[in-house]
Amino acid sequence: MMNFHSHQNQLVATAVGASVATACLISAYSAYSRRERRKQLTEEISRSLSTHKSSLDVNSYTSNTSTPPTTYQSDEFSGKYDEELIREQLARNYAFFGDDGMDKVRRGKVVVVGCGGVGSWAAVMLVRSGISRIRLVDFDYVTLSSLNRHATATLTDVGTPKVRCIERILKKISRWVEVDARVDIWRKEEGGDLLEGADWVIDAIDNITTKVDLLKYCHDHKIKVFSSMGAGAKCDPTRIQISDISSTIYDPLARSVRRRLRSQGVSSGIPVVYSTEVPGDVKLLPLPEEEFQKGAVKELGVFDDFRVRILPVLGPLPSIFGLYVATYILCELAGKPILNPLPIKNRKKLYERLLRDLLHREMKLTGETINKLPIDEDDVSLIFEDVHRGRSVIPPHNVPSRPVLVRWDIVKPLTVDNCVVMEFGEAEKHYKESGSREDPLKRPEDIWSCEVKHVVNRRAEELRREREWVM
Repeated sequence: MMNFHSHQNQLVATAVGASVATACLISAYSAYSRRERRKQLTEEISRSLSTHKSSLDVNSYTSNTSTPPTTYQSDEFSGKYDEELIREQLARNYAFFGDDGMDKVRRGKVVVVGCGGVGSWAAVMLVRSGISRIRLVDFDYVTLSSLNRHATATLTDVGTPKVRCIERILKKISRWVEVDARVDIWRKEEGGDLLEGADWVIDAIDNITTKVDLLKYCHDHKIKVFSSMGAGAKCDPTRIQISDISSTIYDPLARSVRRRLRSQGVSSGIPVVYSTEVPGDVKLLPLPEEEFQKGAVKELGVFDDFRVRILPVLGPLPSIFGLYVATYILCELAGKPILNPLPIKNRKKLYERLLRDLLHREMKLTGETINKLPIDEDDVSLIFEDVHRGRSVIPPHNVPSRPVLVRWDIVKPLTVDNCVVMEFGEAEKHYKESGSREDPLKRPEDIWSCEVKHVVNRRAEELRREREWVM
């Protein structure tokens, strides 16, 4: 038993008591300091919100206004933001990436080219996750029609540059962020100016020519770039995925970008987010007839090659694209890359086999050596997945255990809309009873039925509508 009357034990007890008291005082002071800093921050935010005045009269705005505002008031905080509060604000990210990973994220610089539905969401989530330096590049202004998809735009932002309204919100989210907002358009002639110092570039440009120029420039100058493909006229979030530009399965914009890049010597090395969904039964919003009467409609565009008519967009889709972009870049910067993005379909080998089998059947049908068919793997994916839903065109439209692509009408050329899916046995019957191109025996509807013919025609019409979206 301890002798509390011992002088040595009394000294030990006194020392322990003093240490506990000191620790309590330090803890209490730290808690008090945090409360005071939070109180100060709350007061600054309240003052900023109370003094912010909009310089716009939304009621006087019309959707086709192009005149930029003459003044813009930003919300900036004064003073230094405490590191302890930064770490508390980013606590979940620190828990996920660790100190080293978050140090890399916070030192990273990202340039967002195109600050609409995709770019705005990417910018917001990057800054919320710790990015401290970001440059926003867009020449466009917020319109009423922007509000269904833009991450930061409100009614009071109508008529202001998109980059300015994003800048204001980013500074409300992150007191320490450095935002460089450029009301400008990226041009390949001056490409390096806006991309200087970037660890990552986000391509969220609508115009295909500028998009390809930006991707080519980044590829040639070893600048990491992530590109967003088309989110317009689509609604199925399960079709969205990330892959290299060379592995995009089917997307009209992705196909056009890929082919243009390939013609310039760039075949891979650019990650993209895209959707394999075929656009639904929607159309570009028409221009008023009086605009056509005034002259060339093309002249209504802000720049050459930029679309004039409005593309239908379901707001959540571009936001999902933007979140995909931000997540990928954050993981790359933190040193925890997504090494093998899981394709939604992951059926490349199936498409290769279907194409190879179709090539052999076409050579047998024509009696000629064919080196290359007029359709490719993208078309095979389109025909099998999107047009025929992975099912045989022959009732009861079962999922074939051994699918085959077949030229529907042997008299007509092989095209995407003259190619259908059948089970292997059905394909054998089809070719046997159809005869040859020089000596056809039966029409396809005579082999199967008029019902099947109507199905083929209906799906050909779906393809025709889809082609209207190919850029």
